[in-house]
Amino acid sequence: MGRFDGLPIREELKSFEPYGAPQLDVPVLLNVNENPYPASEATIADIAAAVTEAARGMNRYPDREFIGLRADLAAYLARESGAHLEPEQLWAANGSNEVMLHILQAFGGPGRTALSFAPTYSMYPEYARDTNTAWVAGRRAEDFTLDKSKALAAISRHRPSVVLLASPNNPTGTALPIDVTEAIVAQAGAQGAVVVVDEAYAEFRRAGTPSAVSLLPSYPNLAVARTMSKAFAMAGGRVGYLAASKQFVDALRIVRLPYHLSAVTQAVARAALQHSDELLGRVELLRVERDETVDWLRSLGLRAVDSDANFVLFGTFADRHAVWQALLDDGVLIRETGPDGWLRVSIGTGDEMAAFRASLERILKTDTGRLT
Repeated sequence: MGRFDGLPIREELKSFEPYGAPQLDVPVLLNVNENPYPASEATIADIAAAVTEAARGMNRYPDREFIGLRADLAAYLARESGAHLEPEQLWAANGSNEVMLHILQAFGGPGRTALSFAPTYSMYPEYARDTNTAWVAGRRAEDFTLDKSKALAAISRHRPSVVLLASPNNPTGTALPIDVTEAIVAQAGAQGAVVVVDEAYAEFRRAGTPSAVSLLPSYPNLAVARTMSKAFAMAGGRVGYLAASKQFVDALRIVRLPYHLSAVTQAVARAALQHSDELLGRVELLRVERDETVDWLRSLGLRAVDSDANFVLFGTFADRHAVWQALLDDGVLIRETGPDGWLRVSIGTGDEMAAFRASLERILKTDTGRLT
């Protein structure tokens, strides 16, 4: 019998498996790009106090418009990227995943197309699938950069309603030059499309790399998505957000479910934002470890992509799954993702990275670690 026998599931969903990276109980978890450093006890105490206060009003629905949280997010972006936005230009949801789904619900749909450039985040086609939006993926260059002329040609050819650009890109870690982003936003706008720049890893970008939020005053068709899961070490809090024009945000307000952000979620996020300096304090340490990891991988004869995120894509292996499994057998879980032959490692603590390096060095000396 099939999994869905007797159920009227949509025909195009029958062959799919639920999304998700492996959740395994191993000593070294370096597969889902989490910040490996938890919050301080002082921050945890303030978050707990905020949740306690929210619990006193749990008999009432939460603030449906969460203006307080939106104001706090606007204040944070002003400090982090120099963007001066009104609270009504911010949106938040259950992780940036739900933010992106809201975008496809509002601007995608039957007869419309979403465009991105592979390799990129594997959830993008799923957002399109779930909203009955056609999915088209152009290609990045061999070095995973995005050729501006080819990107503009793809927009002209496919005439998408939504263009999704990850910067830094997942799984490659590459950031988009601001001139490439602006050219795409301008052409998409001229064709009646919106552009979403997914900056989930923006806080890890190298010095001098501007954020696309700098373009927001000039382009009402642009949205910049962020998350508190990565740099903020709040993956368990499930808070993603977006900055855009007021009219863009108003479109998302139409499709969101009522009261989609609980009182507890709002309280946790606002308390964490009050401790942003502390929570982001380990970002520079992770940047340094990332760059050292790239250099170390290259010293072993491997290819490693320059990264503006908190992970590194490396390879290329004759049998990447065998390498992934051998690392797992040593208690080190990384991610088998990206183009064939490549693997991705999240940047962990010093001890976690030492365990990864020791395991990989051992594997490279065996037949399992053969390179292409």
